[in-house]
Amino acid sequence: MSQVATVLDLSQSDVEKLLASHAHLGTKHCLKAMEGYVHTRRGDGVHVIDVRQTWEKLVLAARILAAVENPADVVVCGVRNYCQRASLKIARYTGFTSLTGRFTPGTFTNRLNPTFIEPRVLIVNDPRNDHQAIREAAYCNCPVIAFCDTDAPLRYVDVAIPCNNKSTYSIGVMYWMLTREVLRIRGEIVRHTEWDVLPDMFFHRDPEEMQKIAKQIEDKEKKAAAAAAAPAEEEVKEAWAGEGEWEEEEEDEGEDADAWI
Repeated sequence: MSQVATVLDLSQSDVEKLLASHAHLGTKHCLKAMEGYVHTRRGDGVHVIDVRQTWEKLVLAARILAAVENPADVVVCGVRNYCQRASLKIARYTGFTSLTGRFTPGTFTNRLNPTFIEPRVLIVNDPRNDHQAIREAAYCNCPVIAFCDTDAPLRYVDVAIPCNNKSTYSIGVMYWMLTREVLRIRGEIVRHTEWDVLPDMFFHRDPEEMQKIAKQIEDKEKKAAAAAAAPAEEEVKEAWAGEGEWEEEEEDEGEDADAWI
């Protein structure tokens, strides 16, 4: 990055996180406005996003968010299920306001709405799915920060962070990096040390999958308990068999003594 300090450069560990979460993989369709963020195109037609530009836009967004005096004036919107957990986590660690689930029309424009909010900055997961929130933010002259895939429209979007916004792991890592960078710029955490919060905390977890995992763990524990109890039962059986043989030997000795007398 030539326009900022070298301390803000992309590290090797962050590159590995982006690649492992497939944050650099776009879609087979690419809009004209997103062509500048594409590094290359694979043989199967999937566009590959330049991770350096992803990091530059993420740092720019973090600097904007850290400059807001009242963190509660920053609103994070997410309609899709896989981004709601990440929205709640970034709101928890930074003090932002999270609006997950269906966006109620008039939240930013209708003062008679019980949920009326006047945001200073809006963060959305996908410009296509969160178009209502972006349009209302444009009406009230509110800057918009959006995670944009290669097929995302950029109308009314002020800061587009190019990344894969359709993957659970990708969007979780992106929100985790944005949260960490905001806290670093604020000075709440040290830049040269690892943040003690793992990216896994920002990943969406399907309740059905969690139930399946819990059931598998329970079955393994039952099998382990049964395997541990089996040797104990065999020892008890062997002990009983030994007592029976000892009693038979005593009876034989008693019969031999009577015969000798």
